[in-house]
Amino acid sequence: MDIGIGLPALRPDPELSITAWARRAEERGFASLGTIDRLVYDNYEPFTALAVAAGATSRIRLTSGILLAPLRADHALFAKSVATLDRLSGGRLTLGLAPGGREDDYTVGGVDFRRRGKLLDALLERAVQQWEHPDDGVGPAPATRGGPPLLFGGNSEAALRRMTVHGVGWVGGASGVADFRAFLPTVRQAWQNAGRAGEPRLLGTANFALGPDAEQRIRDRILHYYAFAGEYAQRSLTAGLITPDQVAREVAAYAEAGCDELLLMPNGGGLEQVDLLADAIGL
Repeated sequence: MDIGIGLPALRPDPELSITAWARRAEERGFASLGTIDRLVYDNYEPFTALAVAAGATSRIRLTSGILLAPLRADHALFAKSVATLDRLSGGRLTLGLAPGGREDDYTVGGVDFRRRGKLLDALLERAVQQWEHPDDGVGPAPATRGGPPLLFGGNSEAALRRMTVHGVGWVGGASGVADFRAFLPTVRQAWQNAGRAGEPRLLGTANFALGPDAEQRIRDRILHYYAFAGEYAQRSLTAGLITPDQVAREVAAYAEAGCDELLLMPNGGGLEQVDLLADAIGL
């Protein structure tokens, strides 16, 4: 199982360098760097953060997990931005996509929240066409033929349909390995029913904070971020990892469940979080 680490892009410390974090993560052997996406929140815009990380590194992969794609209302420009990042990073980009569940993001963005699923479908059709046929006047061509790999988050039938039509796999939420494991039969059955060859790529996500004040940091950040989510906020907090032993056990459990890649998202702290996490998982 590959193990990635999130960028410190959520309620970011202006003194903490994205470039230094990305370089250290690559040096310590993490497989990927990840971001999450919101509009009405204090977080770095994902494409920008990933572009900065790409420029500071040469090998580590870049993952949006998850990008709220329907907020990008200009579908041709979205496809161009993705192709540019994929080209400039040397084909290291993987896109995790979902509609999201926060209406305020869409209100501020001037996008109809009720149509976000249909907007995502339309965006996918345009983007895939543009990546596959960059000679229609809108370039550049992505480094990855046909566009970067697409993963889809969510537990709905629509999410599974998008995965089987356009994607290579599925992204689970950060509510613990039990929730991740429970939904895998449904993901695999949808893949099989669609006649897709092989197996879907399965990406898990988890929150961590290590070192002094880890419990307080992860509590403050998760409950703040998921304040709208009711019971899910508490489940995510319960699933948060705050000791090296918890990290090691959760990594082993995700691997046993069949996860192909686990993306561990930081919750506060400084650059030392990269080393503490690497040490906890034996990198």
